[in-house]
Amino acid sequence: MNLFDNPAFPSKNLLPQDGQVYYHGKVIPGTKADGYFRALWDTIAWKNDEAVLFGKKIVTKRKVAWYGDQAYAYTYSNTTKEALPWTKELREIKAIAEKATNETFNSCLLNLYHSGEEGMAWHSDGEKDLKKHGAIASISLGAERKFAFKHKDSKETVSLYLEHGSLLLMKGTTQDHWLHRLPPTKKVQAARINLTFRYINR
Repeated sequence: MNLFDNPAFPSKNLLPQDGQVYYHGKVIPGTKADGYFRALWDTIAWKNDEAVLFGKKIVTKRKVAWYGDQAYAYTYSNTTKEALPWTKELREIKAIAEKATNETFNSCLLNLYHSGEEGMAWHSDGEKDLKKHGAIASISLGAERKFAFKHKDSKETVSLYLEHGSLLLMKGTTQDHWLHRLPPTKKVQAARINLTFRYINR
């Protein structure tokens, strides 16, 4: 199922079953999105992501950062991060995401992809630290990239392009039944910053 050429509306669930995904399109205008991209690039405490797989430590080219209301611990890929306090820009973007989705978030995981050659493998965000079936709002800044979902049982796929300044919302049982990924591509040379606002169990 390919959604590239179909207009997407927040009221339209992009998944055919077992979850809810809504694409809100551009919620941050172009020049403002440009400003946020530059500010986040310069002010966020970026670090190369780390994962422990089969006892071996893997360090990615992709960089990450973790922020929140409190110093929440967040464990994934067998590594734990402690949230830093919100920056001015992150508070502003969080407010935009909360207003657009009518959801509440207390934390944000940021990813910095330097070019299209950096991506993310199939995974679901089902870590025990996260609110069960809680909403995750994904804000994209910078290069437009393809994003894909795959049903864990039927293997059906759904994909779309995430625009500069856009918002994608995942909620309900999406993480139980669907994997998602950001496939790498050599066609994109520009950088992308992705902010995923979440709700950590207090």
